[in-house]
Amino acid sequence: MINKLIINTLKPLSVPVCFQKYTGKAKTYITFHEYIESGEAFEEDEEVFTGHYIQVDVWSKDDYTVLVKSIKDLLQTVGFKRLDEADLYEKDTDLYHKGMRFFYLEEKEVK
Repeated sequence: MINKLIINTLKPLSVPVCFQKYTGKAKTYITFHEYIESGEAFEEDEEVFTGHYIQVDVWSKDDYTVLVKSIKDLLQTVGFKRLDEADLYEKDTDLYHKGMRFFYLEEKEVK
């Protein structure tokens, strides 16, 4: 559910978006993964809210400033909350790398 939400939300950017690993040849692409999934609220021992802690990474040979802003805007529009972000540089691949962390609260269906 969460992977599909991220991919569909970022689709308008026209940049490849992949879960965990990208194997194509684009100069700019996005990967993401869930680094924590946890129960956030319970009623009568049943989980009613699940927290999804997601890292979205932008990899690029070029300036990614506009793309990063668009990612944050799109994800926040569908309910993600930005937690933090960091600019990095990968010497081995010669890529600029922006890591962004988000939180998404999913309400579970009550049985």
